[in-house]
This record gives sequence, structure tokens and C-alpha cells, in this order.
Amino acid sequence: PCVPWCPLSPAGAQTTQLLVDPPWTPAVLWDRVTLTCQGLGNDDAITWYKDRRSWGKKKGLQRITVTERGTYTCHRPRTGGSDPVRVLNDWLVLQVPARALLEGDTVTLRCRN
Repeated sequence: PCVPWCPLSPAGAQTTQLLVDPPWTPAVLWDRVTLTCQGLGNDDAITWYKDRRSWGKKKGLQRITVTERGTYTCHRPRTGGSDPVRVLNDWLVLQVPARALLEGDTVTLRCRN
């Protein structure tokens, strides 16, 4: 089960979501980023990928703390693969909230170094 919610794809099917904490994109290493793989199915069957390669040492974990820059995804058997999340280690980053934005929304940008 998804806690506290399960996002729906446009077709109405539940999908695997990779949640970012703190909730800013792009994520940066110096924020001590935690990724959570949400979706349906047994947590023991979660597979993590870093830079498109299976990350075996993290198999079965629902939540990870990122310690290296790269592009991360996760896969759950019942809801499939997540969209990728990039984690940077750049010295200057312009960030936006890690949520869906619609035209007309007021948004806070963060320029950080």
C-alpha cells in the first residue's frame, strides 16, 4: 500500500514514484538527499538503479540516502520503474520544488551555492 497516497498515471493505473527529500529538483548531495521508492508490491522486491545500472547492494530497501552524484531510479514488480531523479554535486544550483507544476502556479526558486 502507498502511504500517504498513490499517484495515478494519466491512464488511471498506479505507478512507481521516486520521492525526493528535501523536495527540490535537481537534488544536491550537500542536502543529504533521501530517496523513497513508492508503489505497489513487496518492498523486498524493490530494485535500485544508479546511472542505468543495477545497484545490487540496495536491493529490497524502500528508502536510501544518496552519497554519490548520479541518476537514480527504482523498480517495483507490480507498478514498474520510476522516473529518474538526478542528484548533482555542483557548486551552484537553481532549484524548483520537486512536484508537478502547472501554468499559473506561483513557484519559489532557490539559487544555492
